[in-house]
Amino acid sequence: MKTQFVTDDHGKKLAVILPIDEYNRLMEDLDELEDIRQFDASQKSDREFIDAEQAFEEIERERKLHQG
Repeated sequence: MKTQFVTDDHGKKLAVILPIDEYNRLMEDLDELEDIRQFDASQKSDREFIDAEQAFEEIERERKLHQG
């Protein structure tokens, strides 16, 4: 990975410059890692999952109940 650094007058690194392709790849990798983290968290949860059709039916039923 070809990187460039922005430094202050004392040589302390303040920022990094990456080629856009590298930046985009890193962002995709971070997004994928976040998906994995969320999946892992969901597996540890005690939540019960239902399919989308059932969820929509329950939402519609609740909506009708609250409309009067």
